Amino acid sequence: MKTRVLGLVALVAVVTVTLVALFVVPPDRNQGDAQRIMYPHVASAWLAYLSFGVTALAGIGWLWKRDLRLDAVAHAAAEIGVMFTAFAIWGGMMWGRPIWGVFWQWEDPRLTTTALLLALYVGYLLLRRLTDDPERRATRAAIVGIVAAIDIPIVHFSVEWWRGLHQTATIGSPDRVLNPAAPGIFVGTLLGTLGAFTAAWLYLMIRRYQLACAELAREEARRVDLLMSARAAAVR
Repeated sequence: MKTRVLGLVALVAVVTVTLVALFVVPPDRNQGDAQRIMYPHVASAWLAYLSFGVTALAGIGWLWKRDLRLDAVAHAAAEIGVMFTAFAIWGGMMWGRPIWGVFWQWEDPRLTTTALLLALYVGYLLLRRLTDDPERRATRAAIVGIVAAIDIPIVHFSVEWWRGLHQTATIGSPDRVLNPAAPGIFVGTLLGTLGAFTAAWLYLMIRRYQLACAELAREEARRVDLLMSARAAAVR
């Protein structure tokens, strides 16, 4: 019941901030209405960081505690992280086309490192399908998830370390992208979008974790059935 309430609250929050971003916040002086894409784009990128950070931490927890529930957390976060990373890339392309004149440019370090991040965690999910042994699967996935997380700070600081199409920090220097006449509503809407999307992320995490635990229970029941069948055959 509490999870359903969280889901409803998240849905209302996401719809509300979307309407505010579309109809209340004034257009940017330089970028016009295209700048409105920034709100879900930034929120999606933040949730990609959060998801893959959780995957790495849960992987470390598995290697330490050997608790498959931690692997379930890692799996859930990775799947959701891949979804939000793809959404962030798509939003960035839709924003980039009217502003940069191109959907994509491989020379831009933020674009390239984000594409790498997506590829790494898609590979993480594919790796999980290579074995039915839950402990071996969890160990392999944990190692890959931890190593892949190295790309998170590289993605985040790429705009500071290398020159590219992307602007540097938006919150730190809001005058770079927003209408200077309305910095308060810009920051408030951005923070509201981050909060609403994070609530939606939490709801999705809870649901996906519950599904992962159910999958673990089903695998365990299948192994027990196979073991009992093998023993019965041996007795005969």
